[in-house]
Amino acid sequence: MKTTSAWVGAIVGTAILISGTTGCTQSDDKNTVKIKSQNQNGVSYTNANTISGLAANTNKEDPLTFVLVHGSWADANFWSNTAAELKKQGHTVYVPEYAGHGTLYNPSVKHEDIVKSVVDYITSKKLKNFVLVGHSFGGTVIQKVAEQVPDRINRLVFFDAFVPLDGQSLSDQLPPELQKVFGQLAEASGNGTITMPFTFFREGFVNTASESLAKSIYKNAKPEPATPLVQKLDLKKFYGLNIPKSYLFLTSDTVTPQGDKYGFHPAQSSHLGQFRLILGEGDHMTTAYEQPGYLAQKLYQAARK
Repeated sequence: MKTTSAWVGAIVGTAILISGTTGCTQSDDKNTVKIKSQNQNGVSYTNANTISGLAANTNKEDPLTFVLVHGSWADANFWSNTAAELKKQGHTVYVPEYAGHGTLYNPSVKHEDIVKSVVDYITSKKLKNFVLVGHSFGGTVIQKVAEQVPDRINRLVFFDAFVPLDGQSLSDQLPPELQKVFGQLAEASGNGTITMPFTFFREGFVNTASESLAKSIYKNAKPEPATPLVQKLDLKKFYGLNIPKSYLFLTSDTVTPQGDKYGFHPAQSSHLGQFRLILGEGDHMTTAYEQPGYLAQKLYQAARK
């Protein structure tokens, strides 16, 4: 039987489309690598040596540009070690600090202020063709940033990140009892911030860390402005965008209860529709401090073309 259908091969997690017309692999509708194949009974079989060679090529890191957006109870320093590792691999890395955090700390900051500060950073530096990464709360930030500068972004990477649906807030992604606790902490603070109790921070954010590292990370966690966490977000435009998306999930992350209802994967990741899933080992924060090289590798797997 004569076949003109394209064949899809999976090589090290990368989908490779083999054109029945040209005999070439195709990426973004461009013929890239000639495939040598044998025809048996009308079916083409790719030479094993060719597949091995293509698989090896997937491990070579093409230089990318990353923009890394941190999450709550953190500042831009969260990314310092990981950014250094990415740069060692030849990548270009930008780490914006956003409104209300780090040196710009402001308990009264709103979600739109945070988004504007990241968009302004991107446009002021004339950044284009980059991978935009959001960690944790940063997932909600890159959703809104993508709405404003979609043509500049090659891919969105959500790293153990919240992905609210249209009309939802980050808080809506949490179990009701946790929403209640956060509300009580914000009210008790007197300035609308949430100081994370160490016991919760230890078990949820840094559960694989040594006690000394856990305390060190916690010491640098300023009270988090609560307003951006509870603001309902208009995300209609985001869910109409056609930007490629990836979700990086570290399987020991217990910020939210794992499982179908509240876990980062699949509860949050499934909101993205079609996406590339990358799994790794680690918790919510420790990996960035303790294994930045490993995290950089996983981010590249999520970001690569």
